[in-house]
Amino acid sequence: MPSPSANLDPLAIHGGTPVREKLLPYGRQSLDEDDIQAVVEVLRSDWLTTGPKVGEFEEAFAEWVGARFAVSFSSGTAALHGAAFAAGLGAGDDAVTTPLTFCATANCILYQGATPLFADVCDYTLNLDPHEVAKKISSRTKAIIAVDYAGHPAALDEMREIAGQCGAVLIEDACHALGAEFHGKRVGGIADMTVFSFHPVKHLTTGEGGMVTTDNPRLAETLRRFRNHGISSEARDRQESGQWFYEMVLLGFNYRLTDIACALGLSQIGKLEANLARRRAIAARYAREFDELTAITLPAVREGVNPAWHLYPIRLNLESLTGDRAEIFRALRAENIGVNVHYIPVHRHPYYRERFSAASRAGGFPIAENAYERLISLPMFHAMTDDDVADVVRAVRKVIGHYTIGVDTDGMNTEKSEPLHALASRQGDRSHV
Repeated sequence: MPSPSANLDPLAIHGGTPVREKLLPYGRQSLDEDDIQAVVEVLRSDWLTTGPKVGEFEEAFAEWVGARFAVSFSSGTAALHGAAFAAGLGAGDDAVTTPLTFCATANCILYQGATPLFADVCDYTLNLDPHEVAKKISSRTKAIIAVDYAGHPAALDEMREIAGQCGAVLIEDACHALGAEFHGKRVGGIADMTVFSFHPVKHLTTGEGGMVTTDNPRLAETLRRFRNHGISSEARDRQESGQWFYEMVLLGFNYRLTDIACALGLSQIGKLEANLARRRAIAARYAREFDELTAITLPAVREGVNPAWHLYPIRLNLESLTGDRAEIFRALRAENIGVNVHYIPVHRHPYYRERFSAASRAGGFPIAENAYERLISLPMFHAMTDDDVADVVRAVRKVIGHYTIGVDTDGMNTEKSEPLHALASRQGDRSHV
């Protein structure tokens, strides 16, 4: 255990007073009376499941992100599955994706009987590295699933080029990135299909829910049928036209989103601009406050990109610290700062280790694995107050100051070595902070 500096307050984990009295979570939903009233109105209506609010929400969402079509699903995972199905993935096919993501990104490939191939990530954004993706391409490659990690769009131009060369479908997992911009365009109409999540910690929530956007009418129709048991018509359409006949034309699932959820989503769309602005303001303050803490690396941003900041992941420069990630994580939690870790690399999970032993060997994806050992996600959600943000800043400075080798009374590294993210930018890396 490190010896706390006499010039710093004792850490809560060592018996000191926590920065906060109550835990600040890393993310949470934000609902107001307008949201509640929108749901109540649906509860009093004739439709609770797939009614008029579904179509209204899909149309409003498609317009907001700049896509021709939007197809809603019961969860982000269901939406990923729908995209994998619409891409034509099946037995004997491969799909390339990142190991540094929630397991649902890779699981949707398995749901279709195809094989996930992982490619390592770029050190600066932790998104898929196009050069590593290119190494995985073969005649079996049917799709590339690029994740917008933490809300920073992937290298979509490069991914489109690779996908085009091998005839693969480009699926953008934008579950972190609603509202993110790539060269002046919102994500949602850039990839062949873009997947969003409406989990409570996201920019917009429907409780649970997801969406796939696309400009391709054939893909949109396949997605609609897939989420509705493979049936070629909707119950509401049949009722309104006085028809009873329907046909199942493919093997689908019951992945429909309800009118209740869509009413909430419609209400929340009106708050998206403000939610994004708040998250970006929080990210900007974190960047200012932590810029001189050389024991951590801040998230980088590629030129031409405006992230949505679902997460704010810092990386610990363990060479400058006397504790490992687990100890610093516990210390921050003891200060009542609800930090988290995103993510355990998918290939490290027991199921993947057992089923794909060769591809899951240690060291196979050095950048993703190295990042995982250092990552800590700080609280980031649009309902955070200025006082909440100040508490995070104070706790990070307090904890990092105690564990940094050679600190002054402000918790700064007295050697003043240049932060890794700034060094990369100065040396011509494609990212900037």
